[in-house]
Amino acid sequence: MAGGESVFNGDESAEKKPHTNLEIEGGEEENDCPIEQVRLTVPPTDDPSLPALTFRTWFLGLSSCVMLAFVNQFFGYRQNSLYISAVTAQIVSLPVGKFMAKVLPTTTFTVPFTSWSFSFNPGPFNLKEHVLITIFASCGSSGVYAVGIVTIVKAFYHRQLHPFAAWLLAQTTQMLGYGWAGVFRKILVDSPYMWWPENMIAVSLFRALHEKEVRPKGGLTRLQFFLVVFISSFAYYIVPAYFAPSLSSISVICLIFKDSIFPQQLGSGLHGMGIGSFALDWATTSFIGNPISTPGFAIINSLIGFFLVMYVMTPLTYFNNVYNAKTYPIFSSHTFDSHGHPYNISRVLNAETFSLDMAGYQGYSKLYLSVFFAFTYGLGFASLAATITHVALYHGKTICSLWSKAKTNLSGNMDVHARLMKRNYETVPNWWFYSILGVVFCLSLWACEGFGKQLQLPWWGLIMACVMALFFTLPIGIIQATTNQQIGLNIITEMVIGYVYPGRPLANVAFKTYGYISMVQALGFLSDFKLGHYMKIPPKSMFIVQLVGTVVASSVYFSTSWWLLTTVEHICDTSLLPDGSPWTCPGDDVFYNASIIWGVIGPLRMFTGQGVYGAMNWWFLAGAVAPIPAYLLGRKYPEKKWIQLINVPLILGATMTMPPARAVNFIMWGVAGIYFNIYVFRVHKKWWASHAYVLAAALNAGIAFLGVFIYFTLQSKDIAGPRWWGLDADDHCKLATCPTAPGIKVPDCPVL
Repeated sequence: MAGGESVFNGDESAEKKPHTNLEIEGGEEENDCPIEQVRLTVPPTDDPSLPALTFRTWFLGLSSCVMLAFVNQFFGYRQNSLYISAVTAQIVSLPVGKFMAKVLPTTTFTVPFTSWSFSFNPGPFNLKEHVLITIFASCGSSGVYAVGIVTIVKAFYHRQLHPFAAWLLAQTTQMLGYGWAGVFRKILVDSPYMWWPENMIAVSLFRALHEKEVRPKGGLTRLQFFLVVFISSFAYYIVPAYFAPSLSSISVICLIFKDSIFPQQLGSGLHGMGIGSFALDWATTSFIGNPISTPGFAIINSLIGFFLVMYVMTPLTYFNNVYNAKTYPIFSSHTFDSHGHPYNISRVLNAETFSLDMAGYQGYSKLYLSVFFAFTYGLGFASLAATITHVALYHGKTICSLWSKAKTNLSGNMDVHARLMKRNYETVPNWWFYSILGVVFCLSLWACEGFGKQLQLPWWGLIMACVMALFFTLPIGIIQATTNQQIGLNIITEMVIGYVYPGRPLANVAFKTYGYISMVQALGFLSDFKLGHYMKIPPKSMFIVQLVGTVVASSVYFSTSWWLLTTVEHICDTSLLPDGSPWTCPGDDVFYNASIIWGVIGPLRMFTGQGVYGAMNWWFLAGAVAPIPAYLLGRKYPEKKWIQLINVPLILGATMTMPPARAVNFIMWGVAGIYFNIYVFRVHKKWWASHAYVLAAALNAGIAFLGVFIYFTLQSKDIAGPRWWGLDADDHCKLATCPTAPGIKVPDCPVL
């Protein structure tokens, strides 16, 4: 280990040495993991004597969970929203836990009539307690997607919703994922090849905070390095976050050509192709994912996809006026009418029945998108189909083998971490997961079919959503567990229910939440299980913390939302709110418009002959076929290792985060990722092994703490920075959003 010897759990009094070698079936197995990043980051050690579910774990964990859930939901409704991540609680809980270890009594208490005993202070605050506290905190910081449904029903549709039905919706959509996680955990957690790259940052931070190192001559220990970078990140981020937001996206071309549309379309990193744009802001660089934790091959695949879409497909389609592209901005996520103006939803919506007004629709306009956004849907279709083909081709035999071994309780394909976990701890019984799945599914049926069917989603719609979530969890999970990139399922869920059950906006968003979010939750649970796997947390303790944390966080998110929706007059209604009111609900407004577009107008009028974008459906076929050539080339030329690294789903799905991600985010993410995970990883591997993930954690932590500090000291009091050119949170490419078709009149744009 860099910097000297360490005591893994930071417990100087521990006399028992960590287990480093295991004897399996009479022979000693080599401590090894097939993934190099894991070997360089995760130690093959464990001390099973350390307590995990202690009073400190419950107190600090539940406190963090409740506080983060309340604060994030409360401020999420405000114009200047605030988000506090779990890394904040991860860092703060360490000194608090050590303080509690010093002051709490060490007396052991025995529960009457049982053999169970406990102590408020079982010894020094240890790593396993810290990990479980962070898992609690992550439950509180991750959000509850279904609360958005509650918000639009009450604040935008102004309809009644039974509070218990709303609470059930929040709970069940978060909890269904446990079932899918239980089905696939043998493959997505126990397999050493499913390594979940993002967890390397958390592992490195935990080790830096807990391990004892001897400071190398002329250097820093990892904890000292973390503190230096953390303080630097905290101090610097006030510049792009408060004094000069323009540093988040700088366009050289736009600064030169201030009055020309075409150069600004090329140069804008926020509204165009981003040629020559860059940022001096880590938040911009890490917006689509941390580049340091993303494997180098995944970065290259994603950049290839970004280049092909942004610099080949977009200019070819836009400047050839495909789908009347020049009538609309080159890059936008908004919807438009045939005249290039924002689509007026009120002209096609029956306010009484919340269904499509056919007369209004026929007398107004079809719904149009920017050509980039339209092809984003097509690429979304392709990436999903490609994911299924890719996983079947590259992982099909492995999945069948692992599935067979899981059923027969064989221990093949186990690395040192799996062997340590198997030897030292009891696994979570499958019936725990399946019981939760059965109970939650029944509660979901009650939420949908009971309470006067206020959610509009019928029982068969819920079953269909669950089938989709179950079907896609494994292939998308494999992609995420090996590349740190998640293929989105939201588009296909909106599309399916829009086809089979059109004209019902609440059914559309409920179906999306049960289908898409339950899969996202399952992958989040599995990622946490893998973190516990690496940190040697007893699986049952991890399960209990996740379960309790999810229930508590969902309840707090819902309660906070319901309280504000029933007490703040005209919340989210900007037309009725008094001037200066902060309760504008910026995120929920987008969610509401999506429910109208997909649930009222629907894909039948967008992606069939009735609409403009029927040809997008061919992308399903293209995506299903696309991985085959790369697979066949890899089989024909096995000596060419680079062919094996081609990942077609990543290439096709690279731009699925755009928008809200912009060109400048991809450019900076790619530059940082190539530098750290290709150049530094190969040339300075020793430094990379000891410092790369610590650097990523420190940069993220500095931004998180500074964001909270700025909010409570300045932004909450409406204290803005000094007025100057750099204060605009924009790249000064205003003309990049203008249409280029002749005769189109749009405010603040020249008429060509």
